[in-house]
Amino acid sequence: MSIFAIADLHLALGIDKPMDIFGGRWSNYMEKLRKNWISVVRDEDSVIIPGDISWATYIENAYEDFEYIETLPGKKIISKGNHDYWWTTASKLNKYLEENKFMTISFMHNNAFSIEDIAICGTRGWKCPGEDDFKKDDEKIYKREVARLELSIKSAQAINHKKKFVFMHYPPVTTKSQTSGFIDIMKQHGITDCFYGHLHGEGIKGAIEGDYDGIKLKLVSADHLDFMPVMIYEK
Repeated sequence: MSIFAIADLHLALGIDKPMDIFGGRWSNYMEKLRKNWISVVRDEDSVIIPGDISWATYIENAYEDFEYIETLPGKKIISKGNHDYWWTTASKLNKYLEENKFMTISFMHNNAFSIEDIAICGTRGWKCPGEDDFKKDDEKIYKREVARLELSIKSAQAINHKKKFVFMHYPPVTTKSQTSGFIDIMKQHGITDCFYGHLHGEGIKGAIEGDYDGIKLKLVSADHLDFMPVMIYEK
């Protein structure tokens, strides 16, 4: 059994949203992702997808994208990204999965999951104080996301596994490598590994990876991984 991670699938099977305008790497990306995924992920594996799943505006328009994910091997845990406009309440999300018989997909929303001896937790995140474009209106969202991360980590603690992986959509630090409340919460609760997405193209060059104050950070946005899910745990 293995755990994989890949963020920012940006699926657009139900709407007209060409991604190749963002660079040649996105040409035929959905076909490339499927081929790569099938080559490494088995049915007994799990794949964590931290945000930006589908370009659909409403969940009713995301059926083809979820069907695409459902047909891929493995169990999938999905969390919210900044472009997941279709995201709604946990009860409505879970009802949608049940009604459409998407049996291999789960949503991470202020909760946590147990996979073997690993606890999986996380939140969307937000831009952090210290960023040049951080405005007064961002403060409320940022603080709310820090609180949601703590809720998810506390849910993970109830699972009582020693090892906990945090998944965020936004980076937990600024582009200038300044710390944040996300890092503080992770340190308080002994988190050693954090995976995130959101960064693309030129933004990838400034990604903060490796050890950061005792926490291993890793960027897992799809184009950064060349659309190949990366194994982060194997048993």
